[in-house]
Amino acid sequence: MTLPLLIVDAANVVGSVPDGWWRDRAGAATRLRDAIAPLAVRGLPDLPGPVEVVLVVEGAARGVDQAPGVRVHAAPRSGDDAIVDLVREHAVERPVVVVATADRQLQDRVGELGARIIGPRSLPYP
Repeated sequence: MTLPLLIVDAANVVGSVPDGWWRDRAGAATRLRDAIAPLAVRGLPDLPGPVEVVLVVEGAARGVDQAPGVRVHAAPRSGDDAIVDLVREHAVERPVVVVATADRQLQDRVGELGARIIGPRSLPYP
């Protein structure tokens, strides 16, 4: 069975909470990773678990390690481009691909590929 895929735009989600994340981007991405790990088992209200969770990090957050339930994908360039590439790669084989971001341009790009969109507030962060 192929699990639904939840792709989380780390920079956008941590940027939605004005808690000083810009002083420690890797720390903020790590806190987000830990907060979303339970989603691998339980899923989201409209996407019951289990789901595969991928956290896309970029820039100073590239050093964040994987954790149980969360695969961390370090974007070699733009995080948005990496997310689009992941959606393109998995949209055909997965029953559902969901992208968590508030970035309107990214929403348009992945929406054209068939991904569902949820906002940062749909995630258990902070």
